[in-house]
Amino acid sequence: MARYAALAALLLAVAVGGAAAQGVGSVITQSVYASMLPNRDNSQCPARGFYTYDAFIAAANTFPGFGTTGSADDVKRELAAFFGQTSHETTGGTRGAADQFQWGYCFKEEINKATSPPYYGRGPIQLTGRSNYDLAGRAIGKDLVSNPDLVSTDAVVSFRTAMWFWMTAQGNKPSSHNVALRRWTPTAADTAAGRVPGYGVITNIINGGLECGMGRNDANVDRIGYYTRYCGMLGTATGGNLDCYTQRNFAS
Repeated sequence: MARYAALAALLLAVAVGGAAAQGVGSVITQSVYASMLPNRDNSQCPARGFYTYDAFIAAANTFPGFGTTGSADDVKRELAAFFGQTSHETTGGTRGAADQFQWGYCFKEEINKATSPPYYGRGPIQLTGRSNYDLAGRAIGKDLVSNPDLVSTDAVVSFRTAMWFWMTAQGNKPSSHNVALRRWTPTAADTAAGRVPGYGVITNIINGGLECGMGRNDANVDRIGYYTRYCGMLGTATGGNLDCYTQRNFAS
C-alpha cells in the first residue's frame, strides 16, 4: 500500500511539474487570462482590443524560459509577478475602489507622452528611453529606435519588449525573472542598500528611482495588490518582502 501511495505521489508531482513543460498556456489559459484582466477591453480603456491572449502566447513562445522555469509553484509565482507589475504599469483602476486590481492592461502607452519622447512608455512594461528601445529592438529583431510606435501598434512586439525587459539583467540590476524564481543572491552593496529577495526588488528594478526608499506609497500598494490577487488566482504564495519602502534604488 505504501508503495502505491509513493507511486501516486510521484505521478502527481510529474503532472504538476508538467505545467512548465507544457508552456505558459498551461497555466495562463485563455479563461484565466480573461479573469485576470476582466476590463482590458472595456470601452473606457484606450488599449481595448490590443492585448489579446493570442499575442501574449505568441510572444511568450519566443522566450522559452519565461513562465516555464522551475517547479509548478515557481512558474505560478513568476507569472503572478509579471502580471502584477505590468498590470500596475497599464492600470485604469481607481485607487481605493473595490475593483482597483481588475483594471490591468487598460493603457498601451503613456498618457501624456512626456517621458523621453519619442521613446515614452509603451506596452505592458511601459518601455521607456532610447537605450531600452534600442536594446529591446536588437534582442527581438525589430528597429524600435526608428519605429518606436511598433510597441503600441503590434501587440506581439509589445509583449515581447515586456518579456525582454523581464528576462534581462542590466547593469547592477538582476533580471526580474531571476528574482521571481528566487535565484538572485544580493551582493554586499545590495544588502547595504536594503535590497532583499522578494517582489519589492522587482519594483525597484522597474521604477526604483520614483517608488523606492521613500516609505509607503500608492504605487507600491497598487503593484502589491495586483500581485496578491494573481497569486490567489493561480494558487501560489506571495512570499515576503513585497515592497521597496526602505530599499535604496539601484542607481543610488
